[in-house]
Amino acid sequence: MEQSQRKKVALVTGAGRGLGAALARKLSEDGWSVGVHYHSSKEGGEEIAKRIRTDGGDAEAFGADLGSQTEAQSLVSRVEERFGGLRLLINNSGVYRPVGLLETSEEDWMLGWRSTATAMLFTTLAALPLLRASGVGRIVNIGDSACDRLGAREMALGYHIGKVGVYLLSRSFAREEARHGLTVNVVSPGYLEESINLPPPSKIPAGRFATYDDIWRAIRFLIDEQNGYVTGAHIVVSGGWNLR
Repeated sequence: MEQSQRKKVALVTGAGRGLGAALARKLSEDGWSVGVHYHSSKEGGEEIAKRIRTDGGDAEAFGADLGSQTEAQSLVSRVEERFGGLRLLINNSGVYRPVGLLETSEEDWMLGWRSTATAMLFTTLAALPLLRASGVGRIVNIGDSACDRLGAREMALGYHIGKVGVYLLSRSFAREEARHGLTVNVVSPGYLEESINLPPPSKIPAGRFATYDDIWRAIRFLIDEQNGYVTGAHIVVSGGWNLR
């Protein structure tokens, strides 16, 4: 295997702020070179990449609208050109717009759906050749604590249905790619401190909100080279919130 294929290169989508930005920094601390994707958060994405480089890591920010298959392909090509390959894809992008069902506009619907399931599909399809070539490819998709259950929702229907799509696509890709040694798993956070419409912590069985470290520890397990037999899994990191 060539050196470029052995290199630990990760692409994190939606990494201009929040969870994605935190994961990009965690990966760098763990020895990965990181492609920091952003869509609207250009300043945030470039700042995260700059911080990683300042701390001695290797990172570059890349802008793209992943709802476009052409732009998703271009993103992956730019990552390959910059880093020489790709071993890990974390599909984190998703825009949550808290709009009620009866007030949902075409823009609200398309934004929620395109930024989640559509973006995950197009980016994954573009990245598959590089991930397969690495021999130890990993895909981790960020879901929602209830994305494996069908139920009524009051807000952000495009986003939530998109996250169900991410879950279903993940299982499909996991089955398809297992023969290539490529694993595909879902990590679903519960409420983070930055989340919108937070419930009282007392409503969560664990008594607190999730932290970025909680999410990272689950991802760190899945991307370990020794855990290549774990695929199609759904790890919910919610402190028991999903059990309600």
